[in-house]
Amino acid sequence: MRRMWYQQTMFGWFQIKPMTSSRRVQDRSKNKRIHYLEIVKEKWKILSKVLFLMELLKKEKEMVIPLRSLDRYRKQLNLPKPHKITDFIRKCPNLFELYKDQRGTLWCGMTKGAEDLLEEEERLIEEQSTKAVEYVTRILMMSVDKRIQLDKIAHFRRDFGLPIEFRTKWVNQYPQHFRVEKSKDGVEFLELVNWDPAWAITELEKRTLGLNDGIGREPGILSLPFPLKFPPNYKKVYRHGGKIEHFQKRSYLSPYADARELKAGSLEFDKRAVAVMHELLSFTIEKRLVTDHLTHFRWELVMPQKLMRLLLKHFGIFYVSERGKRFSVFLTEAYEGSELIEKCPLVLWKEKVLSLIGYRGKKKEVPTFSDLSDMEERDIIEEKDIIEGDTEMEDTCADFEEEEIMGGLDAVSPTNDDELEISHFCNSYKGTS
Repeated sequence: MRRMWYQQTMFGWFQIKPMTSSRRVQDRSKNKRIHYLEIVKEKWKILSKVLFLMELLKKEKEMVIPLRSLDRYRKQLNLPKPHKITDFIRKCPNLFELYKDQRGTLWCGMTKGAEDLLEEEERLIEEQSTKAVEYVTRILMMSVDKRIQLDKIAHFRRDFGLPIEFRTKWVNQYPQHFRVEKSKDGVEFLELVNWDPAWAITELEKRTLGLNDGIGREPGILSLPFPLKFPPNYKKVYRHGGKIEHFQKRSYLSPYADARELKAGSLEFDKRAVAVMHELLSFTIEKRLVTDHLTHFRWELVMPQKLMRLLLKHFGIFYVSERGKRFSVFLTEAYEGSELIEKCPLVLWKEKVLSLIGYRGKKKEVPTFSDLSDMEERDIIEEKDIIEGDTEMEDTCADFEEEEIMGGLDAVSPTNDDELEISHFCNSYKGTS
């Protein structure tokens, strides 16, 4: 029975209700965090800043931009004042250059190596376009009205390996699968054109049952268990009352079946939502997504209002990282330690860019040029002691971490073999048997 507290006032006694306990990421003890997935989040957090700047420069006519113009992008770069943008750029001498024109204006541009990397990315995206078309189509097939606002899909552009011109050009190249429609108030939607039964099969069905024959099947009730992966110090989790086992055995509706009749909050509703999340994460190239983008799809994909609670509840299937300003959710089965088990060419490309981030050496005076072509004649920044390998990358992470608004998490020692507290985790499954 819940305890009650009472307080006496001049008007007598009144009851004070205790606050309900919440299940938040920040409420977890340090021992409930997965160290190696936090490392993954930290690496990609650094890379996202670099990729943003590379894409920004690519959009410029001469692929250079005045440094003062970058000040308006501090939020996207996560470089609040008083941190200097020049310091950020100098940490990537293999990718970015600084120079002054004759008026003394400081400019930022890309190195030849960075330009080559962008060309390589364009080629890889083109090669992966068939798979990207399939995944976008399947997301539309999972939606209630078979259409989703274009802006919402654009948030996942990099996660699904879509090109920069996704909204202006790419969506119009595959009219046999989807089309852009405008609502009465001018909002653009991506609408499904053709339902493909062969694509209405989940990634879990393909891996578990080997359904890769291209034969379409009517989506319905599934009874496949989700792969679970816990850190080594979750030794006793399988012996805690069988709650997880009962959840795994329960049947659920396919993400591609009509879910309009499911009652929000029911066991069937929640398990289907887990299946939808599992499918979405399986589509991404890194098997990871930013959680605030996922909340935009709650209505279209019939998911619970408190989506974060669902992700935290099913810890063995998903892992939520609070590193940085935005939370990310991982598909745990896709990782072995801090490494993706299956890496597509775009992930390997990102790792190549990541290996070029980092700089140690003295800052050199930024030279002055009279013409943009003169940039090729001299090196802007001395390139020595470039950081390579895992040890050096940790130093780079530390340098960039100083520029973060939020301090993030305290690292968990990967050698800590103490068993984690699992009572709150298993309590999440109460009532699911």
